[in-house]
Amino acid sequence: MASASKKWARDVYFVASRLYFLLILFQVPLFRFPCRIGTCTTPIEVSLSLLYANGIIPGGLVKALLYPGAVVKAIYKNNTIPSYDKLLKIYKFTNMKQSPVTHDLQNLEVIVGSYLSVAGAFFGLMKSGRFSLIGVLLITWGLEKQVLFRNSKSVVIYPTMLIALLSAFFSIRADVTKLIRFSKPKASLRNEQKQS
Repeated sequence: MASASKKWARDVYFVASRLYFLLILFQVPLFRFPCRIGTCTTPIEVSLSLLYANGIIPGGLVKALLYPGAVVKAIYKNNTIPSYDKLLKIYKFTNMKQSPVTHDLQNLEVIVGSYLSVAGAFFGLMKSGRFSLIGVLLITWGLEKQVLFRNSKSVVIYPTMLIALLSAFFSIRADVTKLIRFSKPKASLRNEQKQS
């Protein structure tokens, strides 16, 4: 029989991993960062713009991943739902700027963090992992580095990044189980150990 702390951890993990997935898939703005399509506000935009520009993934897959977020943005702004066929043009994927390799290398933390964030969102639906948390931490460090060391005014971190960070942390089942166990009083821990 599963202990109460494991059940709590499973519930917290389930909610946190789903919340993180929705934040990524529905493209809730987490930051503002200059990228190949102009300005990116989500990890999925950063990842897809680089993968599409380098010819690694086809336009059909890019549209399939962008469409849920485009629909949510249209509903939120009370606009008409965009056409699936014109999605690459709406997101400016058709006229991307060629970025020098040095620009990508200077922003490596944000790029790698975006890849890990997107991968972690999808893998988190199946199994607990640390991709999401590492991705969010890398993005945050990369953006902070831009602001602190380069005085970049075009880089902004939105408060929603804190929600992404917390949901990424709580989507790691093993760490949540340990956290719940350490937060319990010692008497309840002894009773739980006797029952198992």
